[in-house]
Amino acid sequence: MLLGIAGFILLLVLILGPHLWTKYVFKRYDAIVDELPGTGGELAHHLVERLRLTGCKVEALERGGDHYDPENRAVCLSPGVYERKSLTSVVVAAHEVGHALQHQFGFKPLYLRWKLAKYIAYTEKTASIILVSFPFVTILIKSPLVGVLMLGSGILILVLPVVFHLVTLPVEWDASFKRALPLLIEGEYLPRSAEPVARRILTAAALTYVSASLSSLLNFYRWIAFLRR
Repeated sequence: MLLGIAGFILLLVLILGPHLWTKYVFKRYDAIVDELPGTGGELAHHLVERLRLTGCKVEALERGGDHYDPENRAVCLSPGVYERKSLTSVVVAAHEVGHALQHQFGFKPLYLRWKLAKYIAYTEKTASIILVSFPFVTILIKSPLVGVLMLGSGILILVLPVVFHLVTLPVEWDASFKRALPLLIEGEYLPRSAEPVARRILTAAALTYVSASLSSLLNFYRWIAFLRR
């Protein structure tokens, strides 16, 4: 019992730690830097044009976080990134353009994440309904086999978000360090002295998805612990 509680607390710390560190890094390097050639939005527009990313557009969001939308081929940036001339905004914008580059060159993990993303919004709710109702359905129809099938399908559906986030990690790492960072350095969009900072911001961006992965594991763990009672 104590080991179970300790494991739960450790997982909670691992989830909150990267999230808080990411917020700290983003905020720390979000000060206006006049020496930068433009804002995050201006850099994104410039890169899309320079790299000839066919059909890709850059959009300023009114709400929501920065992301790349493969469905509409859009680099979507929050106001804080689109409008600001800071290291955080420029590096984050380059990271999202990195996803557009992945799309352009057919990076397979991006496509796999895209396909999985269409189902993730419904998985946890669907799995919860199945796992809560399977004992009552089993009793009502008096069929243990149906109960076992429902339990198995519920757990299987619950695993999908975990798989989704595990696929997401290499996609984010590639967009950061194989696409965005070389673009920033080779294009001289950042001073050389800012390269370590850019690496730190890109690492923080990737850690956001580490937190999401661990959150999915925590939800899975909670359900397994509940079902074992």
